[in-house]
Amino acid sequence: MKLDGRRESTNVDDRRGKTYRTAGGIGLGGAVIIGLLTLLFGGNPTDVIEMMGNGMGMVEEQTQTEFSPEEQELATFAKQIMAGTEDVWTEIFRQMGRRYEPPTLVLFSNAVQSGCGGATSDSGPFYCSADRSVYLDLSFFSTMKRQFGADGDFAYAYVIAHEVGHHVQNLLGTLSQAHNQMSRVSQVESNQISVRLELQADFYAGIWAYHDNQMFGSLEPGDLDEGLAIAARIGDDYLQKRANGRALPETFNHGTSAQRSKWLKRGFSTGNLNQGDTFSPDYRAL
Repeated sequence: MKLDGRRESTNVDDRRGKTYRTAGGIGLGGAVIIGLLTLLFGGNPTDVIEMMGNGMGMVEEQTQTEFSPEEQELATFAKQIMAGTEDVWTEIFRQMGRRYEPPTLVLFSNAVQSGCGGATSDSGPFYCSADRSVYLDLSFFSTMKRQFGADGDFAYAYVIAHEVGHHVQNLLGTLSQAHNQMSRVSQVESNQISVRLELQADFYAGIWAYHDNQMFGSLEPGDLDEGLAIAARIGDDYLQKRANGRALPETFNHGTSAQRSKWLKRGFSTGNLNQGDTFSPDYRAL
């Protein structure tokens, strides 16, 4: 991606110099295990974060931390991508006759206390609707490269843009409607609604990429392929087969590799928000 000279978002809460310890309850290790099992075998990721926070009570402690040039470079990159999402979604909302209210990007190391509860870096990046913030431990990008063989600036940008996509869903009322529905149906049906949410967030990431490129000429050859590669490696079927040798479709809550790639590509190829309805089609047609 071509980001030279691009502005950095000021909607950033950098907590990388802070650490957290548990004050009773489940503890970080147990929370991570529960979080990973839920993400792999079914359940709403937001519920996991909330459950973790309710159970452990995290106490913030300030520490002296020096960041490597590589980490500072990633921090700058994340802020530039956030600024790009702000520019794109502000214009899209303006065209809809609405005002876009950007989320806060919270950078943290190892563990963090969010408005949805306590979480660790093992939970991966997440969006918390309670405080309208995107939470990111920059070490996740190293994990992507090490565990999934996914690398490249656009792959990293896709992760951020996906979480911002959940914020867009929150502003449009989609997120609350879906969560209300999920609380009234069976676990299998709830998982399917979660898949619809996640695929739409992938679509919104593609929408951002299309318009960011239109505004700034930010994309280079191969960038989209980087995004599609990581989308394929974080599909439920891929992750479950990698974890236990088989996939359990009734527990999928993010979508298959093919679905995630499809919706990211659709957003990027159309740039049209009206093409992102993942809730009306039959579930088998997603």
